[in-house]
Amino acid sequence: MATAPSQTSFADKRVVVTGGAGFLGSFVVEQLRARGCKEIFVPRSSEYDLVDLDAIKRLYRDAKPDLVIHLAARVGGIGANRANPGKFFYDNLMMGVQLIDEGRKLGLKKLVAAGTICAYPKFAPIPFREDDIWNGYPEETNAPYGLAKKMLLVQSQAYRDQYGFNSVVVFPVNLYGPRDNFDLETSHVIPAMIRKIDDVMKRGENEVVLWGDGSPTREFLYVEDAAEGILAAAEKYDGSDPINLGCGQEVSIKNLAQMIGDQMGFRGTFHYDASKPNGQPRRALDVTRAKERLGWTASTPLAEGLKRTIAWWKNQ
Repeated sequence: MATAPSQTSFADKRVVVTGGAGFLGSFVVEQLRARGCKEIFVPRSSEYDLVDLDAIKRLYRDAKPDLVIHLAARVGGIGANRANPGKFFYDNLMMGVQLIDEGRKLGLKKLVAAGTICAYPKFAPIPFREDDIWNGYPEETNAPYGLAKKMLLVQSQAYRDQYGFNSVVVFPVNLYGPRDNFDLETSHVIPAMIRKIDDVMKRGENEVVLWGDGSPTREFLYVEDAAEGILAAAEKYDGSDPINLGCGQEVSIKNLAQMIGDQMGFRGTFHYDASKPNGQPRRALDVTRAKERLGWTASTPLAEGLKRTIAWWKNQ
């Protein structure tokens, strides 16, 4: 059961941010600094392979954290998930399980972990409510990743019940924004669309090919809003009930492509390759719990977030 919100100051905390050099993590680190946190430890994968237990033990010895924010993950779009199901399952599972277990043994005061929207059942009722997270199997193309991250929730609840360990798991919807991954082999939908449209325009062509038939819907959360939601969980929430982080706006892939194309000045056409997978049919979150328990709501409209993301990409 959730407990009443607590208020945490970061100014006197030693904080480890796994994945702190990555897309979401870099914004979390920036916002921690803005909130007065002076001791932030960002483990780099070249020094601390978080899949390896000895590296996690060494991380705890070196950093001596009061708070761990676990954002590191082996992630990618549909193509990357299909190519690496075993690796995505094992690496994500071992990172989370071992970080929580070692933290519990060492008396860590709090751990906040980011789950994934891919943990939800393929045909969960819309909007996704946290209570529906176990009512079915995830969409097949990213189920190994989604299930590995969902084990964080199981462990968090079990460790709170048995050991009184204070851990929180939030479930962000698809993220986007500046500093995202624009590699077409591993990127998610928004950066992939921006990159594809940009490439087609630079070649002087007028057709962009996109995966699937364009009918699936998604919800997108601007990365800076997500960072604020994660820090709100660290500051104000001590409970193991899962909490969705989203913006509450559902958009079809077809309409998203048109929005991005319009903002980029693309006057051509989109061709949908229906031989490629659609992924989950619909994704949209109920974000009531985040508002009630964290006092947090997303503040960046999709059109504005896309504008900032496109501007960042063009400046690269």
